Amino acid sequence: MHSPLTRRGFLAAGSGAAAATVLPGLSGCSALAGADSDPHTLVVHSQLGTTAPGSPTYLAALDRFRKENPGLKVKNLINGDDLAQVYETSRLARKEPDVVMVNLYDKTLAWTDVGATVDVKDHLDAWGLRERVLPQALAAWTDAKGRLRAFPYFATNWPIAYNRALLDRAGVDAIPTTGDELISAARKLRAKGIAPVTVGGNDWTGQKLLAQIIQTFLTEDEARHAYSTGDFGSRGAREGIDYFVTLRDAGVFADKAQGLTSDTMTTQFNTRAAAIESAMSSALAKVPADVARHTEVGGWPLAGGAAHDKPTILRTYTLIGFWISPNGTKKIDAVEKFVRFMYRPDTVSRFIEESGRDMALRSDAVSTDFPLVAAAQRLGSAVSQVLLPDVYVPPAAAQPLITATSTSFTRGTSAAKVRAALETAYRSA
Repeated sequence: MHSPLTRRGFLAAGSGAAAATVLPGLSGCSALAGADSDPHTLVVHSQLGTTAPGSPTYLAALDRFRKENPGLKVKNLINGDDLAQVYETSRLARKEPDVVMVNLYDKTLAWTDVGATVDVKDHLDAWGLRERVLPQALAAWTDAKGRLRAFPYFATNWPIAYNRALLDRAGVDAIPTTGDELISAARKLRAKGIAPVTVGGNDWTGQKLLAQIIQTFLTEDEARHAYSTGDFGSRGAREGIDYFVTLRDAGVFADKAQGLTSDTMTTQFNTRAAAIESAMSSALAKVPADVARHTEVGGWPLAGGAAHDKPTILRTYTLIGFWISPNGTKKIDAVEKFVRFMYRPDTVSRFIEESGRDMALRSDAVSTDFPLVAAAQRLGSAVSQVLLPDVYVPPAAAQPLITATSTSFTRGTSAAKVRAALETAYRSA
């Protein structure tokens, strides 16, 4: 895979960001204030700490860690979607935080390769933590050179949520399992003024659902090839695109889906304006109780001749990991204490029980207070799993694919134009 973040590219990309005077969301600090040379201060950079799912549990865990390690201070830096850019800026100045908590996607795919973070495989074994990690998670976080990019932590199930109360109101007797049933359900829902499938067609949620539908006719190896290379010319890929276009033009997706975002999507579903959504665990955990009690989770309906024998869902084990920076290697004893604490069964179980998070670690805890998350965990072999493309898409193609997604969700765009938009996203990769 060609990465735009070569050492030269990393420096060139970051120098512009380093010149920025405002770097929002870093708890009042600039990116260049991230590092702390004090060996008794551990600097952690995370997306947790504000409104992100699991933030209260994480902040409480930090408080417990500080109490158990009174001689070790923890500085918690917080960013949202711009975390990767902010981290790269701080790394260019050699003032990066010691530990970074972020997912494996887009920019972060190249970090280990360019020395922005370090291979943690030897630490995983030396600290006796390998058996705590699910094998699927280890495989997902290991790159083609056998390097473990980070300590796996959060995972997610990504099923389809169906509001049975709205389906019943529209006269839909059963959860759709085929494309024809889904189209029929969409027509009945629209007749009652209810949006069928809500989706963020203008962001990552739409991109994931589009990828899921395209894979209806693809094996895992074929899907891996398509999303690694940008070649959507195979028979299965073309059939998947055709299937998507058929559903879209039949009115399956909410009106003007190409302009909707993940926030719009969750709002429409949670307020009963839409009956169906593709929802990862963190979204399922936020469904209000009065909506959740009428909601079932399942897979995406199949078309005839599909490569799968059951409706499909996405699963991933790369949602958040603990990355170690070059600065972190200078405080490796402190990093070890922190990772060991976060890997402890009692810490892991609290994320599951208090926040409804899926974990990449072994645990007997159950999300009892988050019934939809628990239901998704129980789906097992009742659904077929398709490939989450994130770790295969070249970083340079990640954002162009969002633009291609919006084009794809625009009513009337032909299958040929959808394919062209997807393949064009890879031209600079």
